Amino acid sequence: MEKRYPIPPFTMETAFQKVQAAEDAWNTKDPGKVCLAYTIDTEWRNRTEFINGREEVKEFLRRKWAKELDYKLKKELWGFRENRMAVRFEYEWHDESGQWYRSYGNELWEFDEDGYMQKRFASINDMPIKETERKL
Repeated sequence: MEKRYPIPPFTMETAFQKVQAAEDAWNTKDPGKVCLAYTIDTEWRNRTEFINGREEVKEFLRRKWAKELDYKLKKELWGFRENRMAVRFEYEWHDESGQWYRSYGNELWEFDEDGYMQKRFASINDMPIKETERKL
């Protein structure tokens, strides 16, 4: 498997690059593309769901973006050390009925030596908003 740059140990510059790459990828809403950033045996906790492996990530993302319409995400690096990062994020989306939401959360990431994310633990809260309150 080839390396997925930038690779750990991260510097301030490469940590910012990794976060921006993740934001850009997730905003494509392409499960096949996004899942390639994770190890084959990646471990996730997303809200109350526990996900194991790249194929489960791909299926999870398909379900997510079928529900969360017009999804737009912004990520921000909060800290890093060696092969780990803490990231805050917010994203906006609406459901089939047209109700808009802003979802806030924090993620803890751990990368392998080739730059693939092997662990992702996310805590997320959703807040209903009016379409006129959108920021993203």
